[in-house]
Amino acid sequence: MSRTTTGVPAGPAAQAAAPPRGSGFWVVGAVLVLLMLSSSVPSALYVLYQERWGLSSGMITVVFALYAVTVLIGLLLFGSLSDTLGRRPVLGGGLVLAIVSMGLFAGAQGLGLLLAARAVQGLAVGLATGAMGAALLELAPRSRPALGAQVNSAGPTVGIGLGGIGAGLLVQYAPAPTVLSYLLLVAAFAVTLVGVFRMRESAPGARSGGRARISARRIHVPAAVRGRFAVLVLTIVAVWSVGGFYLSLGPHLALSLLGSSNYLVGGATVALLAGAATAAQLLLGRVEPLRTAVLGLCGLLAGLGLVLLALGLRSAPVFLVGTAVLGGGWGAAFLGSFRALSTLAEPAHRGELTAAVYVFAYLAMSVPAVLAGMLTNIHGLHRTSVGFMAAVAGVCALALFVTLRLAARTRAEGSTT
Repeated sequence: MSRTTTGVPAGPAAQAAAPPRGSGFWVVGAVLVLLMLSSSVPSALYVLYQERWGLSSGMITVVFALYAVTVLIGLLLFGSLSDTLGRRPVLGGGLVLAIVSMGLFAGAQGLGLLLAARAVQGLAVGLATGAMGAALLELAPRSRPALGAQVNSAGPTVGIGLGGIGAGLLVQYAPAPTVLSYLLLVAAFAVTLVGVFRMRESAPGARSGGRARISARRIHVPAAVRGRFAVLVLTIVAVWSVGGFYLSLGPHLALSLLGSSNYLVGGATVALLAGAATAAQLLLGRVEPLRTAVLGLCGLLAGLGLVLLALGLRSAPVFLVGTAVLGGGWGAAFLGSFRALSTLAEPAHRGELTAAVYVFAYLAMSVPAVLAGMLTNIHGLHRTSVGFMAAVAGVCALALFVTLRLAARTRAEGSTT
């Protein structure tokens, strides 16, 4: 028997009135894409903010990292909240915070409001992340159960790509680009908020009338799967280290290598990385997860090698090719590792495990990016980029080694059963 969000069995009329399972899935997918899109819009604007407000590269990475840090705070405090309170109210709260953050961005005339907007945006994403990841797994069409993990991994890259290219176009060609981008997002979030209120609740343990537990201790990995989790999350770290660099300093690096002053170039670079990632995820959606992760890590290593070559030659064409290859590896590695990780949790604990995955993702996105920004002020963007790419290549090589060992062990275990 189906239940309402209050835990009371739903009557026939209520069941008939409830939106179908599939519509809720696509609503949550839209929320994921929009939140990631909104998070990448400032990346296309950073160069403009630097010019208008005289900000250094180091300060830009601090602004970027503040977002990632507040995402982490949201994950640690609220990552498992939707397991008890329900997916719908947590997603709704995240969308309300996202609308507030867009208003702060639109009104920003200096560093102070920009930092405040980034912080509120991070809390919005942190609050919603565990609920989004779990709801997509629970609401996936029964005929395509793997679609939940695919959208979980492809949604961020689709959103980041659309945000980069969309904001780049608005910055270069539209009036009031630092306002218009955010007002459009306010309207989009308002529409999805209505969809969230109408969707079916999917959390197995959702309840109301009781106290929802808010505790960082709920973000944990079951002891029985910690070994596999540690192996797989190393790929997550490699993937999002690359993502953090491109979202913070990538547009500036692209403008430097291409010798361009067109703001669209910065956004297009982010879009190229994310677009290639999405294409790889679509192509490899039916491939076994660990094999997908291995292919992705090989792509990451190849892409990093090409970007390093481009930096050595100061070649814009090689940089663009390297970014595309890097994006393909990024998408495949994230898809494979996330699909493998999503099988480790029981249904009642999906929110907290998903949140744990993203804790590592946002740490990897923020800490290296801030370090790179600080080093840029000392050694310059070019030398810092070379060192960063070389370091990430080392992490990718280690991740590839341990993932190959895990795949071999998994095959051996399967052959003995």
